[in-house]
Amino acid sequence: MPWPNLPPGIRLPPHVYVPGKNARHPEDWFDLIKASVTPDIPSAELHRTTAFQTGLAYLEAGYFWECHEVLEAVWMQTSDPSPEREMVQALIQLANARLKLLMGKPRAARRLCDMVQAHLTRCDQHKVVLGMGIEEVRARLAAVRADAEDAA
Repeated sequence: MPWPNLPPGIRLPPHVYVPGKNARHPEDWFDLIKASVTPDIPSAELHRTTAFQTGLAYLEAGYFWECHEVLEAVWMQTSDPSPEREMVQALIQLANARLKLLMGKPRAARRLCDMVQAHLTRCDQHKVVLGMGIEEVRARLAAVRADAEDAA
């Protein structure tokens, strides 16, 4: 697997955290990353933050809990309602679905896939949100859904 495209100065956590299977990361591990998201950044520009970029890199590298942890800071700064909020929520739930598969819970993963689909449906009038193509995210969703079906 190629190394994820991490922002400068950011590294992968020492391990993939899976609830119930191993230890959580130190409480302050993600503070610097989350601090990149500030209230003065317009929602449409949040994809330029270290937190958003790191969240995507963590998702790509299989650090699903960690992805959720940093993308939540981005989500908290989105306008409500907005396509940016829907996209960030879709990515968070996509990471959660992958995490549920690691935890051996394919049924929960399928439910989360349905939530991702609902968030993406609310983005349908846009082709790209936060630099992410809606169809690209749908393709990732299809792969998670297939893995959840295979694991059932």
